[in-house]
Amino acid sequence: MAKKSRNTTSSQRQVREEKKKLQTGLIVLVVAAVLMVVIFLFSQSQTTNSSLPATISTEKGYEMYQQEGVFVLDVREQYEWDEFHVPNTTLIPLGELAARVNEVPKDAQIVVICNSGNRSDQGRDILKQAGFSNVTSMDGGVQAWRALGYPVEP
Repeated sequence: MAKKSRNTTSSQRQVREEKKKLQTGLIVLVVAAVLMVVIFLFSQSQTTNSSLPATISTEKGYEMYQQEGVFVLDVREQYEWDEFHVPNTTLIPLGELAARVNEVPKDAQIVVICNSGNRSDQGRDILKQAGFSNVTSMDGGVQAWRALGYPVEP
């Protein structure tokens, strides 16, 4: 009978040790999950804070154009640029952009413009694929810009 009692006590001790191991493992898993959620939320907030909307209105484009340090990239062709363009912008035709992304500053907010707003979306996407996060395209293009009376040259 004493042998049976020792076996029962030993079994109970083993069960308690197993429960303790399970509880410790569960705590480790919960802590790891909480850490992963915190890291995910932090990385999302960093991306959100530095990213611009995919597309902005012509009016918002003009507001940004007037701000210090905003880089406005025109992705039209040279002949379109020669006809008229937004002053103090940079021309890199869409077909050349992927090969010339090193000419675009990574530390600036970038507004991509074109004639009517179609190619600027493609230009924005090329820059995003090249690692730019602070980039947007402007709806309406330089046609809407000029129609609103914003500055153009020549």
